[in-house]
Amino acid sequence: MTGIEVTRGDSPLVLGLPHTGTDIPDDCRARLNDTGRAMADTDWHIDRLYAGLVPGATSVRTRVHRYVIDVNRDPSGKSLYPGQNTTGLCPLTNFDGAPIYRDGQEPDADEVERRRLAYHAPYHAALAAELDRVKALHGFAVLYDCHSIRSQIPFLFDGTLPDFNIGTNLGVTCALQIQETVLQICKAADGYTSILNGRFKGGWTTRHYGRPEDGLHAIQMELAQSTYLASETPPWSYDALRADRLRGHLKTILQTLSDWRPT
Repeated sequence: MTGIEVTRGDSPLVLGLPHTGTDIPDDCRARLNDTGRAMADTDWHIDRLYAGLVPGATSVRTRVHRYVIDVNRDPSGKSLYPGQNTTGLCPLTNFDGAPIYRDGQEPDADEVERRRLAYHAPYHAALAAELDRVKALHGFAVLYDCHSIRSQIPFLFDGTLPDFNIGTNLGVTCALQIQETVLQICKAADGYTSILNGRFKGGWTTRHYGRPEDGLHAIQMELAQSTYLASETPPWSYDALRADRLRGHLKTILQTLSDWRPT
């Protein structure tokens, strides 16, 4: 499981960190153009933002960058958002629609499969194992998938993204009590905006693992990077004052999820 970091806890809460990694193998890096090597679509500093917020939470993180393979995409290559601009399992463009590979260097089907086996499958093997372990301890598990994105990306969405973007695939992936509780915490956060199942309804991770009837609850949080970065352009610096303010609300969310029990 090269590139997978697992921190084990004993609470029902598991954090997924699919897009914080910046590792790109040399053979892949050599094929990327300058746009690809810039890695602009990283979930910058999300692991730092969530670090230490609540005791007992488990986390699963891949160090591999999403341009190598996106572990939050359907391994079959099926689009999560049919009819809308998005990026795929092995992205060929960045979020602005610009190519990330040198001409003729895009991965073919064999290369995509090699990357799936090398990076996508191990991440989900680790995540599934931790969810199973936590469920065995408590009878249920709550997966909270941690994400962030620039607040303005015309290629993907119009206007400015809300600060908190909660995804539950229209209420399918978790108990409605979880969905509504997280939404109310976000709505009550002074100075922040929020939306439930807007542009981002939950990626493949949330949709794949979210089976509340089986005791597996999954929810995705897509944060606007303007809430904790000094700038959404290079060098994507962490703003401690903004981040600390946001961390207070994230701590409330995670503590609530850690304390939640099925009724």
